[in-house]
Amino acid sequence: MKILVTFSRIFVAALFLFSGFIKLNDPVGFSYKLQEYFGEGVLNLEFLIPFALLIAIFLVIFEIILGITLILGYLPKFTVWSLLLMIVFFTFLTFYSAYFNKVTDCGCFGDALPLTPWESFSKDIILLVLIIVLFIGRKYITPINPLSAHKWIVFGVFTACLAFAYHVLMHMPALDFRAYKIGTNIEEGMKVPEDVPKAEFDYHWKFKVNGAEKIVTTKGDYPKVDGTFISVDTETIKEGYEPPIHDFAIEKGGVDYTTEFLRKENLIVIVTYNLSKSEAEGLHEIKEATDKAIAKGYEVIALTASTPKAMSEVKTKYNLNFDFYTTDETALKTILRSNPGIVQLKKGVIVEKLHWNDADDLSL
Repeated sequence: MKILVTFSRIFVAALFLFSGFIKLNDPVGFSYKLQEYFGEGVLNLEFLIPFALLIAIFLVIFEIILGITLILGYLPKFTVWSLLLMIVFFTFLTFYSAYFNKVTDCGCFGDALPLTPWESFSKDIILLVLIIVLFIGRKYITPINPLSAHKWIVFGVFTACLAFAYHVLMHMPALDFRAYKIGTNIEEGMKVPEDVPKAEFDYHWKFKVNGAEKIVTTKGDYPKVDGTFISVDTETIKEGYEPPIHDFAIEKGGVDYTTEFLRKENLIVIVTYNLSKSEAEGLHEIKEATDKAIAKGYEVIALTASTPKAMSEVKTKYNLNFDFYTTDETALKTILRSNPGIVQLKKGVIVEKLHWNDADDLSL
């Protein structure tokens, strides 16, 4: 039993530390995932959405602290109870998400290691078994000497986590695992190779025939049925290949400008997924940086998912010397964890990404 507890202790602590650090590197990204879980279609806890970032930071720091206390053997009763309660909750959450297909990626390891809902659930089942072992055999969790240093180590780790979280929030994630990291060619990232597997679907067509409902399943063709069409449901039989970048487009007035702008030699893109949530100080900083860029011959555009009215109001209010275009909100949130922020492109290749706090560092 002692050997099993020791193995579980090391494995669980290592996984919690790794998972916690990956999410602490990008707390904004984790908060977006929590917003999905809090949404009406999942947990229906929409009142928590405004607090998603605070909850995200608390959860990841607590996750790291539990990994540290488990390794040290500090407060073993509190640690194993906390681990057990957390894993029971997240096992339920990942099962609910997988069974009802609510959230396609749990965000357990951020963008570094995306997991499908069922993979997330399987991972949590393994952790649940190991944590139950720790709970049953907690008397074998012997503390590491010197005991007097434990509380100071925990305090030091807690302080370091807070400082790191503040740094990445005020600047950018230290490690970028997203599809839009520096060096990425956006056009190349959107291409679908010819020899990749295609998605397969079943289409369940519902008709009313002679007063009774009848369902006919096809691979896509409209069935020949003597009846009144009611509805059609699509079932994914086999997932196909999805390119790393699959939801990026630059549009305005119903016209697609994506290819045109991705061919520009020197392009500065201001990313602001929601203008109503953009920080006023950030827009002032962006104004100064973009004026300098335009003066040096750079073309500047802004991408947002906001309405044309909001675009016009912000452009006038801050006297912005560039035009706004429309892009999918999720794509913009993925590109940059700053609202607003700056991305520099050279012929579609991302060469620089900056938080608005670092607008002065824009290389021109």
